[in-house]
Amino acid sequence: MTHPSQEALRHDAGDARERLAAVRTEVGKVVVGQDAAVSGLLVALLTGGHVLMEGVPGVAKTLLVRTLAASLDVQTRRVQFTPDLMPGDITGSMVIEGARSELAFREGPLFTNLLLADEINRTPPKTQSALLEAMEEGQVSVDGVSRPLPRPFLVAATQNPVEYEGTYPLPEAQLDRFLLKVVLPVPDRAAELEILSRHAAGFDPRDLGAAGVSPVAGAADIAAGQAACRSVQVSPEVAGYIVDIARATRQSPSLSLGVSPRGATALLRAARAWAWLTGRDFVTPDDVKALAHAALVHRLGLRPEAELEGVDVGAVLSSALGSVPVPR
Repeated sequence: MTHPSQEALRHDAGDARERLAAVRTEVGKVVVGQDAAVSGLLVALLTGGHVLMEGVPGVAKTLLVRTLAASLDVQTRRVQFTPDLMPGDITGSMVIEGARSELAFREGPLFTNLLLADEINRTPPKTQSALLEAMEEGQVSVDGVSRPLPRPFLVAATQNPVEYEGTYPLPEAQLDRFLLKVVLPVPDRAAELEILSRHAAGFDPRDLGAAGVSPVAGAADIAAGQAACRSVQVSPEVAGYIVDIARATRQSPSLSLGVSPRGATALLRAARAWAWLTGRDFVTPDDVKALAHAALVHRLGLRPEAELEGVDVGAVLSSALGSVPVPR
């Protein structure tokens, strides 16, 4: 059996990086002013992680994931999460089929590569827990049998931060399973003007093909990128920097819940992917700082007194980051 040479592996990884970079261009044909969210989704793909996207209605959360899916040659499905959604509606269930009335498993929408979980906080905890197993274990269990999910597997979940009636806030255990939380801001004036100009010119968000979006990368490119990210070097100094950031959050008087070791490893994985996407085979402290908020902020819990005082958890994280010396 002939194994590929290191030069061939580097060539494959380089091609994959170019194709994944082209995904940005495809998404940019439709979505304006959400570069950080696009970066977060690509980082998650390269680490096998998942992304929670939060933003007010109308900032293109759903459109962004739909466009990303159209830019990738992978299977994608969308689930609109509702209060009456049951676990079997997403995992699949045993059904009676055929003339002999035999039980057979019918796959649910989780059996895909890219799942858009729209308004995830509108579904009950039991259904959220079924999704949690899929995110954490890469499998679903139905009728006592575990069934593996396809690879790659990415959950891109959305939630609205301004509506609370009829919602089921995600528990800390499930929030911790998301590699990144990306907040989509309202676009600035120039970006909003560009959006209106595109619509005035006839852009239809329901017809991505007419906007010229086409698949430019596939599952093989994602797999090559994932393998390359695992070989990105992390110096002891940078690893120590990540640990010190996590420990600084645990010592903050404003926080009841700091970053766990799982959160620290999530930041490490994300920084590795970001370094590889930007063309380097080693992680710098700037990579860590660039991903720190997206990788850590949703893992923090404010003390009740801090909440009453209106303390912002992002500001607390920024303060913790500022208290840790940056390695040179």
